[in-house]
Amino acid sequence: MDERIKRINELYHKSQNEGLTDEEKLEQTILRQEYVDSIKRNMKAQLDNIEIERPDGTIEKLKPVYKKKK
Repeated sequence: MDERIKRINELYHKSQNEGLTDEEKLEQTILRQEYVDSIKRNMKAQLDNIEIERPDGTIEKLKPVYKKKK
């Protein structure tokens, strides 16, 4: 993932300085989407592992209230 972030940043700086070719624009779009998808997966995994301790001492998993877009 670090290499992808580095490449995203390289493409951003190049776009600011000299512009991107069509291939580079496509690469940038794909890399950004992969990065966003990775963040979403990580957030979902964290939320799925949260447990709540109730006042009576019982422990319950946090129920997902988020839904995938169709």
